Amino acid sequence: MRVLAEPATEDLLRRGQVARAGWMLLGLVLVGIGLIGLFVPLLPTTDFMLLALPCFARSSPRLEAWLLNHPRFGPALQAWQRERAVPRRAKTMAWIGMALGYALFWLHVRPGWLLSIGGAAFMLFWATWIGRRPEPETEG
Repeated sequence: MRVLAEPATEDLLRRGQVARAGWMLLGLVLVGIGLIGLFVPLLPTTDFMLLALPCFARSSPRLEAWLLNHPRFGPALQAWQRERAVPRRAKTMAWIGMALGYALFWLHVRPGWLLSIGGAAFMLFWATWIGRRPEPETEG
């Protein structure tokens, strides 16, 4: 039977630093895409900020705190983190975005009836899921 040697402490530390750097890079990319979403119609901003939050939790408590305390994104992120809640305005904007996205898809792609129904069912599923999320107890 062969006994494997334990990895050296330096090797473990280096792996930890590489992992933290990877999480940080992914978080920064997601925030960047979210910021682009401020200017590009139909590209969600808060969704990418929500995805960046756990990346920063694993890499940089300072950036995580910055995101949670941000005047624009912070309240929605805190509501999701605390209660898995979605503010009413965010729900409305999501529904409008989905309807507009589907309309643009339908007008420009001119899908057949099967793809058209499939796309509508997909959007309807997610619209229902968003609508069933509770609203925050306290609208920060």
